Amino acid sequence: MMQSYRPKTRLYHSHLDSIHNRETKTWKTIFLKSIGAYLCHLIMTKITRLMTNHDFNHVMFCDKIFEALRMCFCYPLGMERSPHILVVDDHREVRELLARFLSKQGFRVSVATDGRGMRKILEETQIDLIVLDRMLPGEDGLTLCRQLRSVSNISIIMLTAIGDTADRTIGLEVGADDYMAKPFDAHELLARIRAVLRRAQGAMEPVATLGTLLRFSNWRFHVDRRELETADGVIEPLSTGEFDLLMAFVQHSQRVLNRDQLLNLAYGRTTTINDRSIDTQVMRLRRKIEPDAKNPTLIKTVWGGGYIFTPEVIKER
Repeated sequence: MMQSYRPKTRLYHSHLDSIHNRETKTWKTIFLKSIGAYLCHLIMTKITRLMTNHDFNHVMFCDKIFEALRMCFCYPLGMERSPHILVVDDHREVRELLARFLSKQGFRVSVATDGRGMRKILEETQIDLIVLDRMLPGEDGLTLCRQLRSVSNISIIMLTAIGDTADRTIGLEVGADDYMAKPFDAHELLARIRAVLRRAQGAMEPVATLGTLLRFSNWRFHVDRRELETADGVIEPLSTGEFDLLMAFVQHSQRVLNRDQLLNLAYGRTTTINDRSIDTQVMRLRRKIEPDAKNPTLIKTVWGGGYIFTPEVIKER
């Protein structure tokens, strides 16, 4: 009896040892993650202070070091990737100011002086948001924004020295998610960056109840991929603003929504977009989904009331 009992005792203690080892490894992992993150933060902060006071090439070199350090310290430890901001501005002072300021706020930052530099960075790096100057040498900000929006749904905040309403409306029409007049307050720009990023990330929240593949009219709406697909299989990407607005419409189809309701549903109460700018956003969305944007049938204007999304929305998945 004793001989048959001892193996069970050894097995029991072996089981306790395995639990202890797993707990020890878990605490070791947490400890290593904390140390790795702290070292990475110290090194990157020091490099930022040393390097971002120099020219464009030094800032680019600094950015590559940032990415290498994160690859070594953060990604293997399972840490979340911080948003990557691209600042496109031909004024060195603006680039350096934003590079230092946004880096201190925990963002990764790349900089470019013109459209050519912007495209080079976009080819090499995954960017989450672009701060794009309106007045650039060669291709201006509006042209670059229009080109980006035709192939990508990347978030764009446009900086403009022209503060009139018409210029801001044009910026929204070509695809910018937000705009800000120069001279600007860095903390206000930071708030707008965070708001646009929240909209881009938080737009996925309704997926659980609404579904990830919806159909209306001749369109298939891939909510998880943030894309529209025609009956012929042609993919139409959506900007952050267009996606948010379309989500508000499909969630409240065949109901009249006034401008205030659309602003609240699509962009939240803290949005910097005003009630008249929602008309510009609707016009952009109509250009993508309507057979004839001048005679809309999917998003109809209700005079004195707002807008109504007329088609029935069917959940396919």
